[in-house]
Amino acid sequence: MTRSNPARPRGGLAGKRSAIVTGALTVFARDGYTRASIDAICTEAGVSTRTVYNHFTDKADLFRTVIQESAARFADTQVAIVERYLHRVVDLEADLVEFGLAFAGPVRDEHAAHFALVRQINAEVGHIPQEAIDAWQETGPLRVRRALAGRLRELADRGLLRVDDPERAALQLMRLISADNPSYRGLVPTDEEIAETVTSGVRTFLYGLATRPSAAGG
Repeated sequence: MTRSNPARPRGGLAGKRSAIVTGALTVFARDGYTRASIDAICTEAGVSTRTVYNHFTDKADLFRTVIQESAARFADTQVAIVERYLHRVVDLEADLVEFGLAFAGPVRDEHAAHFALVRQINAEVGHIPQEAIDAWQETGPLRVRRALAGRLRELADRGLLRVDDPERAALQLMRLISADNPSYRGLVPTDEEIAETVTSGVRTFLYGLATRPSAAGG
């Protein structure tokens, strides 16, 4: 009778790859792309250098995978918020504010590393391979913008907004409800700060695009 070795992890290759990506996220978020080393990533992931290169061509390949997968996870969260709060709008201003409070609230613990990584990217964008930047944008911010644009287009079709370019309107709304949010600078805003930013941002957005001053969507 053959007995399995309990110390051997199941799904070895997948488990190693996951450990590498998780460890690399921690290191890239802490050290940035330029300063991060494969040795540091190996130490964080608990794997050998050979194991890393069995899964990834080089540091650039690993970084592209890390930012793409991290962005995809955060985008999943944001798209879910878009769908949850904007699938049925009754009162335009109130519903957009409620959406904004969920969308621009403090970064949850599970996404803190992602935002640290984004801050590192912004700090050294000129030293990061462009294909990694493109992969991040396409998987994360652009996907979220398109989802929001789709809902704003629906509001325009209902006659509640004047929107010529839904994607541009989506970007404007996202910036208005997020630009002053300290979460993006690594700080935790108060509920009052978030509410003030979101409410003023939504009102500014509606001032330019709402079809009726009341912004009601009955």
